Amino acid sequence: MATRTLPPPAPPGGNIENVALKAALEERYLAYALSTIMHRALPDARDGLKPVHRRILHAMRQLRLDPGQAFKKSARVVGDVIGKFHPHGDQSVYDALVRLAQDFAQRYPLVDGQGNFGNVDGDNAAAMRYTEARLTETARLLLDGIDEDAVDFRPTYDGSEEEPVVLPAAFPNLLANGSQGIAVGMATSIPPHNAAELLDAALHLVEHPNALAVDLLKYVPGPDFPTGGVLVDDPVGVAEAYATGRGSFRVRARWNKEETGRGTYVVVVTEIPYGVAKSRLIEKIAELLTDKKLPLLADVRDESAEDIRVVLEPRSRTVDAEVLMESLFKLTDLEARVPLNMNVLVRGQVPKVLSLAEALREWLDHRREVLLRRSRYRLDQIAHRLEVLGGYLIAYLNLDEVIRIIREEDEPKQELMRTFELTDVQAEAILNMRLRSLRRLEEMEIRKEHDALSKEQDALTKLVGSEGAQWKAIAKEIRETRKIYGPETALGKRRTTFAAAPELGEEAFTEALVEREPITVVVSQKGWIRALKGHQQDLSNLQFKTDDALGHAFFAETTSKLMVFASNGRFFTLEASKLPGGRGHGEPIRMMIDLEQEAEIVSVFAHQPERKLLVASRQGRGFVVAEDDCLATTRKGKQVLVTDPPDAALGVRFVEGDWVAVIGDNRKLLLFPVNQIPEMTRGRGVRLQRYREGGLSDIKVFPISGGLTWEDSSGRTWTVTELLDWQGERATAGRLPPKGFPRTNKFS
Repeated sequence: MATRTLPPPAPPGGNIENVALKAALEERYLAYALSTIMHRALPDARDGLKPVHRRILHAMRQLRLDPGQAFKKSARVVGDVIGKFHPHGDQSVYDALVRLAQDFAQRYPLVDGQGNFGNVDGDNAAAMRYTEARLTETARLLLDGIDEDAVDFRPTYDGSEEEPVVLPAAFPNLLANGSQGIAVGMATSIPPHNAAELLDAALHLVEHPNALAVDLLKYVPGPDFPTGGVLVDDPVGVAEAYATGRGSFRVRARWNKEETGRGTYVVVVTEIPYGVAKSRLIEKIAELLTDKKLPLLADVRDESAEDIRVVLEPRSRTVDAEVLMESLFKLTDLEARVPLNMNVLVRGQVPKVLSLAEALREWLDHRREVLLRRSRYRLDQIAHRLEVLGGYLIAYLNLDEVIRIIREEDEPKQELMRTFELTDVQAEAILNMRLRSLRRLEEMEIRKEHDALSKEQDALTKLVGSEGAQWKAIAKEIRETRKIYGPETALGKRRTTFAAAPELGEEAFTEALVEREPITVVVSQKGWIRALKGHQQDLSNLQFKTDDALGHAFFAETTSKLMVFASNGRFFTLEASKLPGGRGHGEPIRMMIDLEQEAEIVSVFAHQPERKLLVASRQGRGFVVAEDDCLATTRKGKQVLVTDPPDAALGVRFVEGDWVAVIGDNRKLLLFPVNQIPEMTRGRGVRLQRYREGGLSDIKVFPISGGLTWEDSSGRTWTVTELLDWQGERATAGRLPPKGFPRTNKFS
């Protein structure tokens, strides 16, 4: 029988409390989650910074690393940060500092780095003992006013110093530089934007406080990445993303085509999507090239120096550059999706997903609070100085008595206060003056400074008491900031542009895989098809099977699509590149398409986009159809002309003229304008000619200005220009054809 092991006895005097495991885990995990959300992963909506970044900037300011000042070692900065404010690993703090200095990671860097701070290839920065840093002008704007009680301070982790809860942020850093972070159960991903556009949107919000995200799109059309690129998203999707705070942006590399002579070219990529390491991108392309997954690409080379230059060499000169790039966009990081998830800490307390308008509103409200706090701080300073100046004036007017009291009295401060009715502050200021300063006291100077401060005090008092004046002051500050980041400046010029992605079907990629060469397509009367190399005029030596002969022959290219029109009114599509060669008799078309046994092939021709066709049936009905609408995507073809037995499709003609000539079995010829025939995509069509018996024998579309031509049985060509006798309305009977018209009732 198993024995039960008892827990060890409690130590004497110990304090042991029984706690349920579930409750303990919930409490501890919640504390960890809150710590991660509040102090590590999510940025503050007001200054767009996480605590580590805020502490880095504050420490650099304390080290007097202002713009234009001398650089100091990054190790010195990291040491101050982890020693005073951020008790974490030095490498994690240095990594955060490095990112603030990378101009390919930050749209507006907050740290000016000297040395190796990494590159777009994905290489790491040099060790912190080798690099140096100082603040940028953008960081100065974020810190501007921090000494003027603009923000709250809190004790550091050990209570020895204080750190700012948030920065004054005279720059819209949250959206301008963006932010990424993963917390517990939530994440944030905000791409960088153009500062000038954000400031314009903020000015619009100042004037129209209830404006929505959709109203701001005319100012902020999309992100502006430090690495440039081309945004190819649908504007509707962009608008929805900014309205909800969630979405994504589709960014492509920027490329151009460089001719290399003799019809050859290369594609040069000059900008890659944000967040993509160039070395890894090229490795991925090379891997796909080795695995033969990029059949349109022959080679990839990295010719980058300081600027990006990735050279892509196509497999052949016939490959279209756009088709090549579309294939690469599908399979590589030359196209990337940058997510948008504006999940931030509102007022530094509550995680919330904000829209574009709400994010800018949070920043503007913070700027108003900073303005009020700085104004009140300045008012306190002015009040103190005015009080001191009042004491100086009394001292100046009674200088001898003041000196006597200071020399003779045991308690000069109390005596001064009693004699001249001074305040404690005034008496202390007089006593703290150096003797050399006494001779500088001049009534005019004191009164001049007093008047200037009084005027400033009145202006600030009005500002604090008027919300309209406050927003007017904020708008003025925003306009001043915009001058630094305007589109005419090198830093403010938009880098990411907008374009629509070309719509290329699968057939474009299929065509690109085929070498474009001229061919002659030959179809026999019994439906055997083959392709001869080149454009061959003389086909008299072609061999056919017994009881077979030449049916159709026409010029095409290996990249062409072939249209097959059958007597059942269906169109079928063949790829010219898949046709058998011309050495044998070819192959039956029926083996390539699903053609009904009783149906026959009426016509075969090369497809030409945007061309129009006239289809007609044996019973004399027809209509005009766009050739693009006849393309079939399956072996079963596409039904266009609807016929019921015994009726059948008679022929198809290219609409290359303005008149139609029809002739029936009854040998009656009729001419009428082609615009009398409707354009349809499918149907039976309209009556072309009226018959008592029989049906349509042949049809032709021709330009009336050139006359009507036909070919007789001897191969001679006839042309008749006087055609008034045969002109009429569609669906009439017509008249006997001119003298010399073939007895076969065919135009050719």
